[in-house]
Amino acid sequence: MVASKGTRGPLRSVRVLDLSRLLPGPFCSLILGELGAEVLKVEDCGTGDYLRLFPPQRAGVGGAFYAVNRGKRSLALDLKRPEGRDILLRLLPGYHVVLESFRPGVLDRLGLSFDELRAVNPDVILCSITGYGQDGPLAQRAGHDIDYIALAGALSMGGEAGGAPALPGVQIADFSGGLWAAVQILAALHGSGGVHLDVSMTEGALAFLLPYLGEVAFGAEPPRRGEHALGGGAACYGTYATADGRHLAVGALEPKFLTALAAALDLSKEAASTPPHAPAEEQAVLRDEIRNTLAGATRDEWAARLAPADACVEPVLEMDELSDHPQHRHRGVFYTLDDPERGPVEQLRVPGGTDPATTPAPRHGEHTDEVLGELGLRPDEIAALRQAGVVR
Repeated sequence: MVASKGTRGPLRSVRVLDLSRLLPGPFCSLILGELGAEVLKVEDCGTGDYLRLFPPQRAGVGGAFYAVNRGKRSLALDLKRPEGRDILLRLLPGYHVVLESFRPGVLDRLGLSFDELRAVNPDVILCSITGYGQDGPLAQRAGHDIDYIALAGALSMGGEAGGAPALPGVQIADFSGGLWAAVQILAALHGSGGVHLDVSMTEGALAFLLPYLGEVAFGAEPPRRGEHALGGGAACYGTYATADGRHLAVGALEPKFLTALAAALDLSKEAASTPPHAPAEEQAVLRDEIRNTLAGATRDEWAARLAPADACVEPVLEMDELSDHPQHRHRGVFYTLDDPERGPVEQLRVPGGTDPATTPAPRHGEHTDEVLGELGLRPDEIAALRQAGVVR
């Protein structure tokens, strides 16, 4: 077996064939890669991963694609062709994990079903990420993040009382699908192998409702949008505008934090004694006092004044402020990848990653010749496959 790229990570002996595209699968393989695994990205010979095309681009690679595919190799291979299928099966004995995000049944039609993969590599871990899972009435239905979180109930939780559901600012189901896939793969790597993992993005988002559903199971009313404590109902847990049009995030849930906030803002005793589950009319009193007070100074002025109070208040940072925050700088959350084609590129580390990528995201099919050469194919054989459109 060819050694992996990892030098320090706990997965440095693990190799991953990633057939997925867009966000969920590549995010999963990024996590595995930055824990030390070697990841070979298998793309079709046409456009490859669609995320490559998303702007902005630099030297032919989109920024979003770059961020979730750094440190990987790229093999451009037409799996619809028998020769392409055979190449993948020749690669398979050297890999532990196959990651894919096709609709259920596509691998079977390609002649790459789990049984066919396992016949070549009995210990292979096949992880399939789909919107709704491998079976059920919606298994074949198309969808996007908004659809998955809608059916998961997560979309209904955000927004103002009596208003429309509010779109979250990030793709919850996409990223949760990638996270749950990584969790399941890590567990499978500790098992005996030879397993097909079925990851539903809808169920990944649904898992975030566990505590709320637990309360309902004990007789509570289902939380309603804009009314439950952590979803807009509690005045001590929300965002407030400041004099400069920016915002503070106030999370003074516990009595000691609300007391500290009230003292720092000189709130009334009535407002300071309002618990998170108090009636709406009492919340309105506290909310108005906090709103009116915080409107009197800028975000950063309030952040500096409230920091000593330890009242669970933080500035709402905009995207262009993240890398300069002292906490992020101290923790090394961001790092610079020295890309010979694109110059220095700032990247966000994967939490817990021990082997962050030092090589850029690959060009489409950049490593095709290298990978096929590792299989023992001669340059003239590779050229013939390229001429026939089997590889790029």
